[in-house]
Parts: sequence; C-alpha cells; structure tokens
Amino acid sequence: MTIKYRQAVKEDAELLVNIYNASFYDDYVFYGECPAYGQTKEHMEQSFENFTKYLILGDNTPIGALSFKNEGDGRYYLGCLCVIPEYQGMGIGTKTFKYMLSVCPDWKEITLVTPADKRQNVKFYTEKCGFSLGEKRMDGNVEIVTFYMNR
Repeated sequence: MTIKYRQAVKEDAELLVNIYNASFYDDYVFYGECPAYGQTKEHMEQSFENFTKYLILGDNTPIGALSFKNEGDGRYYLGCLCVIPEYQGMGIGTKTFKYMLSVCPDWKEITLVTPADKRQNVKFYTEKCGFSLGEKRMDGNVEIVTFYMNR
C-alpha cells in the first residue's frame, strides 16, 4: 500500500468527522465519552483556525488523519493521529508521526494526551515514536496522561 499525505482544507471537514468517528468509536463506547468522537462539521471547520490537518491516504483512499497545533518557539501539540481500525497495525501511524516531524523541522517539544489505561496508545507513543510519559490527570471520567518529546 502506498501512503501519501494531503493537507486538509475546511471542505474536508465532513470527511475528517467520518474518519475521527470510525477511529474513535471504540473509545466512545468504552469510556462513554471521547472528545474526538461525534464532532459536528462546524466544530471541525472551526478547528482549522488553530490546527494544521492532514489526510492520510492509503492508495489514494482516506484512511486516517493527523492534526497538530504550532504553539510557537518550536513547541507543538499533537491533537490527533488516527488511523481507521481496519488499517491499524500496519506501521501507518509510525510513518505518519515521522511525516509530522518532517513538516515541523523546527520542533523542540511535542506533547499530546491520551487515556492512561489505553495500553495500545501508550506502547505506540513510547516504543514506536519515542515519547516519555508525563503527568496523569482526570478529564471528565477518564484518566489521561500527557506524553512529551524534547530535543
């Protein structure tokens, strides 16, 4: 499978909502809430004001998304890196994170949050991407952990 990336535009908002919903449905069911699941098209369009977004294309079919915020001074917040379930476990997330690093050559620090008990995410971000675990805190009824990477 050939993986390519295309910077998303506001007209992709509905497609992004569908990708997020497919990617985060299991989290929504398990936790009873998930900020990435069930967004409106309008909310997704608004998020373009603060976040750069890319579509992940597998053989030219949208199969995931990358969303990050440039917070200035080489600091980035990784808001979303998702691959729809049928394409997970194929190295696409790792390739996509490396792609993010290539389009953010000035990065000094990258942070993100994910549920603390989601072993698959913890393993991915620490073992595949090189993040370190940071603080844990409650977000609604879900304990989340902050990950960070510095250079």
